[in-house]
Amino acid sequence: MMMKVEVISRETIIPSSPTPLHLSNFQLSFLDQIAPPVYVPILLFYPFDDSNTNAEKSNLLKKSLPQTLTHFYPLAGRVKDNRFVDCTDEGVDYIVAQVNGQLSEVLRQPNADGLKQFLPCEPCGTWVGSGTEVLLAIQVNFFDCGGMAMGVCISHKLADASSLANFVSSWSKIARGSSEFMEPRFELAPLFPWRDLSGFKPTIGIRKEKIVTKRFVFDASMITALRKKAANESGMGYPTRVEALSAFIWRRFVEVTRGKAGTKRVDIGIQHAVNLRRRMEPPLPEHSFGNVWRVATALPDMERAKECYYVESQVREAISKIDGEYVRKLQEGDEYLKSVLVLGKRLATGDLVSFSFSSWLRFPFYETDFGWGKPIWVTTTCLPFKNVVIFMDTSSGGGIEAWMNMLEEDMAEFEADRELLQFVSPPISP
Repeated sequence: MMMKVEVISRETIIPSSPTPLHLSNFQLSFLDQIAPPVYVPILLFYPFDDSNTNAEKSNLLKKSLPQTLTHFYPLAGRVKDNRFVDCTDEGVDYIVAQVNGQLSEVLRQPNADGLKQFLPCEPCGTWVGSGTEVLLAIQVNFFDCGGMAMGVCISHKLADASSLANFVSSWSKIARGSSEFMEPRFELAPLFPWRDLSGFKPTIGIRKEKIVTKRFVFDASMITALRKKAANESGMGYPTRVEALSAFIWRRFVEVTRGKAGTKRVDIGIQHAVNLRRRMEPPLPEHSFGNVWRVATALPDMERAKECYYVESQVREAISKIDGEYVRKLQEGDEYLKSVLVLGKRLATGDLVSFSFSSWLRFPFYETDFGWGKPIWVTTTCLPFKNVVIFMDTSSGGGIEAWMNMLEEDMAEFEADRELLQFVSPPISP
C-alpha cells in the first residue's frame, strides 16, 4: 500500500578522513565495467525500540557513516567514463523521512511499488552515466509507531549483493563501536583489468515494457517437499534448495507461457548469478569488494522440461562450469564478450527467452544491528529486468521469499497457476 512519505532532511555525508592522494583514482575492473548501470537496493525494517529516540538513531547513523566511508572510500566518489572512480570525497546521500503510517501495515501487505517509497532513489531511474551520480544513497524512514525502515541503494557499477552485505554489516558494527568487521579488499582491477568496451552496452536487458513485480513466499516445508519430490522420482539424490525452487518456478513459467496463442516456440534458458569468490584459484575472501559474479546459463531441452530432476541437473551442471578454468578465460575477456554478444543477439531476436535467478540467501542482512536490535524483515525490490527472480531469506529462517519480475500478462497467468499455488504460502506478515 502507498503511504505518505515526507522527506525531513537531505544531506551529503563525506568520509571522516580525506582519501589519500594515492588512492584518488580507483580503477574499475572489467567486471565492474560490464555491470548494469543501476543501483542495488536493500530495505531493513526495525520495530519500535524505546532505548533510543528517532533523533538519537539518526545521529548515530550520521556519526558512524563517515567513519565507515573511510574504509569504503570509493563509495564517496564518482564513476568517470566507465573506467575509474574519482575518489575526491564528493560524498553520499543521506535522507531522513517521516512516514504517515504504521510499520505493521507495510509488513501485512508488502508490495514492490509501496516499498520503493522507502528507498533514497529509483534503482534504475536516475543513472544516466554523466559521472555525477552518487554511488551510495541512504534513506532512514521513521513510522508513526516508532518503527523504522532503512533503505540503502549502492551502485552496481561498484558493488554486487555480497559487497552491499559487507558494507551494511560493517557500518552496523562501527555504529556499535566494534572494530571486528571485515575490512573491504579492493583487488579486482589487477585480476580483471579494464578493457575497451566499444560497442558493448551494459544496459542490455533493461526493458521499457510493462513489468510487474510480485512476492511469493515458500516456507521451509514446501521447499523440502519440492526437493523430496525430485529425489524420489529421479533416484538421483536431493537437489539444493536453490536448484529445486528455481527449477520449479521455471517449469511453471514455461507451462503457462508456452501455450499462448500466436506465439512461436522458443527456447527458455535458466540463468543463475554465481559468486566467483570461492570459485577462483586461489579463492578470494568474501570481503573482496566489487562485482565478483557471473552468470551460469542452462539451456534445457524444452521437450524434457517435465522430466523430474532434469532441469535441476541442468542448473547444477551449468553452475559447476563456473570454475577456475572459466575464471581464467574470463580474465582474458575477449572470448567472454563474444559469448555475451551472441547470447544478447539471440535474446534480441526473440529466439531465446531468459529466466534469471539471483540468490541472496545466507547474506547476513538479518544480523544488521546498529544498536537497537536486529531487523524483523529484510527485503529488496526487483530491478526492471524481465523474467528476473531474487531469492531472499524469510524472517523466520528456512523459507525463501521470491521476488519475481514478469511482463504483466505473464504474471497474470503465472500467479493463477494451480500447481504453483499448491506450494506458495498464503500472504502473511514477515
